[in-house]
Amino acid sequence: MEFNRKLLLEDGQEYYGYAFGHGEDKVCELVFNTSMVGYQEILSDPSYTDQAVVMTYPLIGNYGMADDDYETATPTIGALIVREYNDLPSNFRSTATLDQVMKQYAVAGIYGIDTRKLTRSIRDFGSRKVLITSADMPKEKGLQILKDTTLANDAVSRVSRKETVVSPAENEKHHVVAVDCGMKENIVRSLNKCGCRVTIVPWNTSAEEICALKPDGIFLSNGPGDPTDVPQTIATVQKLLGHYPIFGICLGHQILALAYGAKTYKLKFGHRGGNHPVRNLATNTIEITSQNHSYAVDKDSLSSTPLTVTHINLLDDTVEGLQCVRDHAFSVQYHPESAPGPQDSTYLFDRFVAMMEETPNA
Repeated sequence: MEFNRKLLLEDGQEYYGYAFGHGEDKVCELVFNTSMVGYQEILSDPSYTDQAVVMTYPLIGNYGMADDDYETATPTIGALIVREYNDLPSNFRSTATLDQVMKQYAVAGIYGIDTRKLTRSIRDFGSRKVLITSADMPKEKGLQILKDTTLANDAVSRVSRKETVVSPAENEKHHVVAVDCGMKENIVRSLNKCGCRVTIVPWNTSAEEICALKPDGIFLSNGPGDPTDVPQTIATVQKLLGHYPIFGICLGHQILALAYGAKTYKLKFGHRGGNHPVRNLATNTIEITSQNHSYAVDKDSLSSTPLTVTHINLLDDTVEGLQCVRDHAFSVQYHPESAPGPQDSTYLFDRFVAMMEETPNA
């Protein structure tokens, strides 16, 4: 079978393969994910907005798509790049194929390429723009498209809920207001399981509006892009510091750090996958974590803040956790709610609940 699609990178590298999913040409940020399972959660995670994700695990699509496993109702990922695509899933929970869902939500796909070589290229040269296009696209024309395309920086505003939504808990004990910057559904489920009614508000909700909801605690969600692209959210968090217990995950971790005056920077190729070892400095234990981010908190910038580091990434020594004891605030760069796993860090939700119990009516 003749190749009908290709990837064209900014440096001129070309990778030929076959189309699946939506067939439109796209320019995306090229990243890779090392997870062995969970392609549905990756496809539907708002943090992947506008990104072309290379799956390092070779076989994708073999268990189809299940209605209960989406992380958002409307996937916004740019593209999926895989070695081998299986369009005949074997799974009693499957209600659609990956290809069908990608077509429905305009997610481009290409399979049959050397994903090991491509992943090495990302590791060596970093994340960069990529054009997913037809195999006969002239190289020079494609490079000009890449040069002329600027990646958007309004992803959070596009993926955040536009209206306030309430998710009740069966045995309600606490009320959490969650600032939605691209929030994964399993975070809501995890908070609900802990007895928290969750009021989910848009990313640009003011501190005054949040206070009017009378929360017991504030949650700052994950989301796509550069944390400095949401100055409104950072300003809101600054006004809330010290008034309520605050828990941030991923982008929420970076926003909390920025609210205290720390700085963030872009990583060479980010952290994405379900196998990142993190040291808990309080217990000196190692947690295997799931991660998805391009930015990290600058460790040196923390010296002028009341924040202390609680977790460190063992692969590159980046900051994975922060806390401010004075203000009852803490955050982690990774995903303790990760589905389908790992589950090493679910205790963090219990810590948040305990913090709310220690500071009632904050």
